[in-house]
Amino acid sequence: MDKFRMIFQFLQSNQESFMNGICGIMALASAQLYVAFDFKCPCLPGYNLAYGMGILFVPPLVLFLLGFVMNNNVSMLAEEWKRPTGKRQKDPAVLRYMFCSMAQRAMIAPAVWISVTLLDGECFVCAFCTSVPIEKLGNESYTGLSEKAMRRILAQIPCTEIYSGHELIAREVAIRYLRCVSQAMGWTFVLLMTLLAFLVRSLRPCFTQAAFLKSKYWSHYIDIERKLFDETCTEHAKSFAKVCIQQFFEGMNKDLSMGHSHFPEKAPSEAGEEKEKLLGIMDQRTMNKLLKNWHKCKPPLCLNQEVLQNGWAGEIIHPPVPKREYAAYYSKV
Repeated sequence: MDKFRMIFQFLQSNQESFMNGICGIMALASAQLYVAFDFKCPCLPGYNLAYGMGILFVPPLVLFLLGFVMNNNVSMLAEEWKRPTGKRQKDPAVLRYMFCSMAQRAMIAPAVWISVTLLDGECFVCAFCTSVPIEKLGNESYTGLSEKAMRRILAQIPCTEIYSGHELIAREVAIRYLRCVSQAMGWTFVLLMTLLAFLVRSLRPCFTQAAFLKSKYWSHYIDIERKLFDETCTEHAKSFAKVCIQQFFEGMNKDLSMGHSHFPEKAPSEAGEEKEKLLGIMDQRTMNKLLKNWHKCKPPLCLNQEVLQNGWAGEIIHPPVPKREYAAYYSKV
């Protein structure tokens, strides 16, 4: 259990590495899903295109949404977006940075699926088999077929056992042509995704370095603030439960009439330490008010403490505030 706890704490402290690992696992899983997928083309003119495009685009959409679902920052982004303004303004640039960071990771698995699907070619053959240029690849002397009958024959190209158009066009020729086009599109897609990732990850900070650093800093701040608030609430709930249980047992001890049923009294220092952790929040009503105020009116990002003057830039630098002061701030509101 200690090893699992250490691993969990490491993943919590290295959330970015953890999310990158999750994205890599999802990318490998998407490739394995495609390999394990039993691809069966319907070989019907009205269904081939819908089936092929569905296999090409529906699983990537599911994987893209799963990438957001498995990202812990989604709830943080939604909370920051929908929270009341209160005493703290919302910066759209920070929200865009958070969303773009999540979207970049969520797009890895869908991009792998589309790349593998196009490079394999089966899905593309099923979807566009009725678009094979007969005048270039087929038998031009084979005439007497209506357009509807020709489309029905071409739709059978992915199905070896039922294909009956060998006199019109050789099945191997049509499949080789379609797979060549599919693989060309696949490598083009890989190249475009690689260039896009390079531009986003490398060139964007070069042109908007100040805005990029500001958005990155406050995005990290929102994440850290939320974690510290959750830790403070957890610590407060633990201390509140300890004091509540202790008072219950002490009350029961006074009500008992038996003289030998005395519980050992808690050391004053230990009891004082537990009450100190409560930060003055001693009842349910006050705690509910604190949580409500935290949601409606978060403290402004201007710490009311002794400030330091920066002689080089002439700017005011505010020292950091311990996490316990957030609860003390809201207990007075």
